Amino acid sequence: MKILQQRLWLKILVGMALGALLGYALAPAGLAVVAENTAHHIGSWLALPGAVFLGLIGMVILPLVVCSIITGIAGSNDATFVKDLAIRLIPYFLLTSLIAVFIGLGTAHLIKPGLQNNEARAPVEIIAPETMIENPTIPERIQNIIPKNPIKAAVNLDLLQIVIASIIIGLACLAIPHATIEPFIKLCQAGQSISMKVIEWVMAIAPLAVFGMMADMAIKLGPEAFIGLGGYVLSVLLGLLTLLAFYLLIVFFVAGRNPFSFLSSVRAVQLLAFSTSSSAAVMPVTLQTAEERLNIHPDTARFVIPLGATINMDGTAMYQTAAAIFLCQFFGIDLTFTEMMLLAFTLVGASVGAPAMPSAGIVILAAIVAGLGVPPEGIGMILGVDRILDMCRTTVNVSGDLTAATVMERWLHRSNKQQS
Repeated sequence: MKILQQRLWLKILVGMALGALLGYALAPAGLAVVAENTAHHIGSWLALPGAVFLGLIGMVILPLVVCSIITGIAGSNDATFVKDLAIRLIPYFLLTSLIAVFIGLGTAHLIKPGLQNNEARAPVEIIAPETMIENPTIPERIQNIIPKNPIKAAVNLDLLQIVIASIIIGLACLAIPHATIEPFIKLCQAGQSISMKVIEWVMAIAPLAVFGMMADMAIKLGPEAFIGLGGYVLSVLLGLLTLLAFYLLIVFFVAGRNPFSFLSSVRAVQLLAFSTSSSAAVMPVTLQTAEERLNIHPDTARFVIPLGATINMDGTAMYQTAAAIFLCQFFGIDLTFTEMMLLAFTLVGASVGAPAMPSAGIVILAAIVAGLGVPPEGIGMILGVDRILDMCRTTVNVSGDLTAATVMERWLHRSNKQQS
């Protein structure tokens, strides 16, 4: 993708900075250079390019996911490769998610944010957890991921069901003579190429979109959202930075790559993930980054990245853990070691299949902490800073997907010469 080679990351970074500065100047809680109603009206217009950007990206997510997974599996024409990849990938995802949760436990107990300032109050409307999300049992969760109605899953953009359906179709293609399914594979390859061309066009407006979204967010939130919650924000950010450092160690020791070169290759998609708060929205760019910047073979990238965008939510799992401990500390709820271990494994399970969309983490968190005895106002209290933290954890989620693809590439013994 040529756009990735045109210093896109720098343009996005400049757009983010200028957007934040403009938003602070217009924000009622900032410099307030205009009236509050005027500021919000300006913010809605500034956010328009971002809405167009996300809309166009969303338009091609479905065909891109389906076509990429099917061509990644069927195009390899090697059932053994797919089996070896799956055997390594699923345990890897579960292990890194568990480590992310324990990082969240560690940072929350190190900083103890809930014990530092019990005067924090919610700057936004309080929402009761029980009205936000159902809390299905594990058997119900397993039933819910089965794509009983692929058309309904496509309409609802249920990525996990779409991914599973695509994997099943891809595996079925491997069991059919190649001559029979060759036209279908070529159709999927064409669908992927068309989707990526649309993405290339859309990426041209990414810096403008980021500028507008950052300005609108700064206008709506303002600096007061962080007042009284500094310790909580610090514990989450420290946990996310620790998790990112853990990924870089994996890149170096497991994948055998230079971590600084890795960061340089993925910075554009990290900045996009930060500005959109949606790993699904940036998945096309993540996929292209894996293939073109990290030189990961398409068979590996097209399987790992879509699957990772739906079940590899390490940043979200870490955040939910830190948030749950913060709320328990704040409301004086003492968790035993057994309860914390149960919380850890519950959060690992909850992170699998979490919607790859903005604020999905806070919705799942609401159901979990309600079971710990946290009152409804607890969720309302942290909603004010959730948008910023959502942006940060999405960045880590995307970094985790690219790390996983890099590791799988190394484990499957694909050399750079084969990839080129």
